[in-house]
Amino acid sequence: MIGRTLAIDYGLKRTGLASCDPMGITAQPLPAIVSSSIAATIAEILGHVKERQIVRLLIGMPYLPDGSEGEQAQSVRLFIDACRKALPEGFDIQHQDERHTTKEAHTLLKETGLKGKKKQAVLDSTAAVVILREFLATHC
Repeated sequence: MIGRTLAIDYGLKRTGLASCDPMGITAQPLPAIVSSSIAATIAEILGHVKERQIVRLLIGMPYLPDGSEGEQAQSVRLFIDACRKALPEGFDIQHQDERHTTKEAHTLLKETGLKGKKKQAVLDSTAAVVILREFLATHC
């Protein structure tokens, strides 16, 4: 059993979330966190960890096309460090390449017919679903 994983598409204003079942079979989007504060974002994540019995955080890492890390990756690394401080020692926190997840999320949402603000509201959590699906495909 893989345990419940919470995938995170971290953003400075909106953070997308997705979780899986304990067997790691299905990935479901959760409402995005809208916050400009790392502390507030982490507080909501801690609530999900407790409520959903999450055993692992999977955080999308926005590498540049050449595989290097840019400014966005640095802010994600700060977020990961803050998560490590807020969670119990040894809590499983992993990161995964998310270079193409937003593009794939746009493609998935295009099929739904959502547009404008409705599409934007679910885009980040859809990207988190893509991150989680890729992880589950390689770890289950």
